[in-house]
Amino acid sequence: MSVAAVSHVSPAAAIRGCGGYLPRRIVTNEELTTRLLAAQLNTRDWIRQRSGIEKRHFAEPGELTSDLAAAAGRVAIEDAGLSAHDIDLVIVATATPDNTLPSTAARVQAKLGITGGAAFDVQAVCSGFLFALDAACSAIAVGRASSVLVIGAETLSRILDWEDRTTAILFGDGAGAVVVQRADSSEKNRIIVCHTRTDGRLYDALFVDGGPSSATAVGKIRMDGQEVFKHAVAKMTEIAQETMNAAGVDGAEIDWLVPHQANKRIINTLASQLDIPAERVLVTVDQHANTSAASIPLALHTAAEARRLRPGDLLLLVAVGAGMTWASTLLRWGKS
Repeated sequence: MSVAAVSHVSPAAAIRGCGGYLPRRIVTNEELTTRLLAAQLNTRDWIRQRSGIEKRHFAEPGELTSDLAAAAGRVAIEDAGLSAHDIDLVIVATATPDNTLPSTAARVQAKLGITGGAAFDVQAVCSGFLFALDAACSAIAVGRASSVLVIGAETLSRILDWEDRTTAILFGDGAGAVVVQRADSSEKNRIIVCHTRTDGRLYDALFVDGGPSSATAVGKIRMDGQEVFKHAVAKMTEIAQETMNAAGVDGAEIDWLVPHQANKRIINTLASQLDIPAERVLVTVDQHANTSAASIPLALHTAAEARRLRPGDLLLLVAVGAGMTWASTLLRWGKS
């Protein structure tokens, strides 16, 4: 299959700080059951059985993607022991920007008091955080940045179709962030390999209808669930294996698989394909639902806060998203 591809090895960068933010409003399956009665939703158990989701967070009215992103970014900067003046690049991965233009990253930069360097958005949907992380590593590798704030943030509740129970139950809002800095090439705890892929022929499997170029208002999430499931498992398995091969490791050496939190069935199938046992898979989809670009950094933040991650742990991050996009990153965790 001919696909657009980018990959690099040994970017000489490491994660120095991690942060996350979830809106205060918690939406349970019970609440969704009531809201979706018109769509003949059976019971709250149907949601859990289908997706593994127990609850999700929704942004309050007036709470923007940039608000979530800035909150997560602030935590990550503090966790790295830095100040806003140390950050020279901000990359925000999001499919739900505040405005069509300018970038949400520009607003986040201002909200955090970062006055130097550059800021831009990345749009690769659920793979967006790993695409942004790859861009951060590239910027560091060529000397264009030394301290990069990488954020995945979404307010997907704004684009849900409440007449479509197959998609409305799956998504939530949130933000996760990491600070990436230059690392010595001999440093063990660093980002080892990044891979990204896109195949636009699968564009129509998952999309939001409407948009400025279409001359129609931004619409709602539309998804061919069976098609997405089939490609999600295949693409993530393929790129995860490619990434491990590039680093000369196998599933037995992975301390933590950190997958995009789409749904529990996809996560379980991926882990099985990679021969990684369930106890070594970070799962937050039950508590957060699918937060798209925010899901992987949120999972990292959640695990770090719970002290589940130890310095030197080998992490395999894998995602798939609309476009279709898919990506993976292998790194050794350096935070205590």
